[in-house]
Amino acid sequence: MVTPARTRRAEVLDGLVAMFLADGFLDLGLDEIAARLRCSKSTLYVVAPSKEQLITTVTREFFRRSTEQVEQRLAAEPDPRRRIRTYLDAIAEALAPASATFYADVNDFAPAREVYRRNTAIAARRVQELVSQATGPDRAVDATFVGAVAAAVMASIQAGEMEASTSLNDATAYRLLADLIDASVARS
Repeated sequence: MVTPARTRRAEVLDGLVAMFLADGFLDLGLDEIAARLRCSKSTLYVVAPSKEQLITTVTREFFRRSTEQVEQRLAAEPDPRRRIRTYLDAIAEALAPASATFYADVNDFAPAREVYRRNTAIAARRVQELVSQATGPDRAVDATFVGAVAAAVMASIQAGEMEASTSLNDATAYRLLADLIDASVARS
């Protein structure tokens, strides 16, 4: 049953996700967040009992929504080989709305960084599964190796190392990773 409090919480969470993606979160105080969302601090406490827990809750929500969006796109693609590109392109699209400030703040705030790290590890395992499905047992490409490479690149993207060394944002880096894996799988 959807109650008014649950609906308000969902509205506030939507606003928080949009705000954090656009502006980051470390430099925002609870008073400013509440003012921008036109709610009270007690309404924010319905979402989470502290700023730190609010940040973690919002970060989890962003990645939960992103995962849902990515998996919906993946489910719509029947071709095993195209599923890899679909998956990585969907990740790039899901990450695209997040600003550089958001990613910097995620990297600087350990609980949010851990949420991103966990999601990256799950995505890397998913890539390995998709490569295995696309190439079959007599493959010229080793799915475990491709999965490990994907995991290393994804971890570098998540940690901000890829952007630091290439100036590529996370979404662009995921698109280029899709190109690399797609070319590899095409050879098998």
